[in-house]
Amino acid sequence: MPFDPYKALYLHIPFCVQKCNYCDFCSRVADIDGAEIHEYVERLVQDIRKASKEDKLGSVETIYIGGGTPSYIGTKNLSSILYALSMSMRLEKVNEFSMEANPESINEALIKDIWAMGVNRLSLGVQSFDDDMLQMLGRAHDSKTAIDTIETVRSRFENFSIDLMCGIPGLSEEVFKESVQKAIDLKVPHVSIYPLTIEYNTMFYKWKAQGKIDDIDEDVQADHMLLAAEMLEGAGYKHYEVASYALDGFECKHNLAYWQGKPYLGLGQSATTMTQNSQRRMRVTDDHVEDDLDTKQMLAEDCMLAMRTRFGITEDLAKKARAQLKNFDDAINELIKAGLIKESSGSYVPTEKGWLCGNELYIKLMDLC
Repeated sequence: MPFDPYKALYLHIPFCVQKCNYCDFCSRVADIDGAEIHEYVERLVQDIRKASKEDKLGSVETIYIGGGTPSYIGTKNLSSILYALSMSMRLEKVNEFSMEANPESINEALIKDIWAMGVNRLSLGVQSFDDDMLQMLGRAHDSKTAIDTIETVRSRFENFSIDLMCGIPGLSEEVFKESVQKAIDLKVPHVSIYPLTIEYNTMFYKWKAQGKIDDIDEDVQADHMLLAAEMLEGAGYKHYEVASYALDGFECKHNLAYWQGKPYLGLGQSATTMTQNSQRRMRVTDDHVEDDLDTKQMLAEDCMLAMRTRFGITEDLAKKARAQLKNFDDAINELIKAGLIKESSGSYVPTEKGWLCGNELYIKLMDLC
């Protein structure tokens, strides 16, 4: 049985100017003028062309270039990638083309160039508007650079996003509130709020083991996330996805593709590809099979992924799940009783508590299969 066409394309750029203290992503420091970046870009271009020849790009609706720091590799390298895409697929059919950037590695000239080559959405890694927090996180920019960059981005891009982190050890509610308010004051159309996690093999992990910083306080994180929800929703943003808020029309279509179970192709180191048809769903990273799901497992996962958005389990999805997953109604009733979801016009949608207690919610749904 043939596989469904890919609807989303992700390209990974694993290079940064420096490694942040909390980061465990697939990223590394590399000389911008060195051979490593150039050779990586050449391989990525070859992968793009190969995917085109294999007819994998014809139905792609969204593109996302992430990292690492894609903006760090500069105009020449980005031009090679963007030109390869323009020659390998119909970019005019792509309705959202996002690229990640950091404030210290993007300027007006680069912004104009990537816009001219098809990128129509930027995601800026701001993390905080407080200089002390930025220094602790190991970021390469300060708050003034972040603010100036947002204004420069706005000169060309109507659609852009910033990331902010919460629950950082030592981050007070007042300072976090000031960062959220700054995003609102700057009229950023899309804001993502991410709680910090201390991962193994990071500087934060080392500091925690040495007693230099406290462990994560989940209650503080929850308070920060509830505060962000109150402030952003009060300013007209929709909490459309567990970690993201957007003004009308600025929801990230690429991220929604993940939660809506659309097949996606990943190119570059550590990029994951999800391939599926009506019988099977597979995720592969660097030639390693991460998931291999049958029909019932796919359906349970669809229910779980749907709870990452405000749309939740639609009436149609609930009907399919009820027909194939024998404990569906029992699980739904338990989740409603626990206050993690609620019924809304025939759909089952997450509550704020459900999003705050996401693991409990998601595990319950995945256990349906």
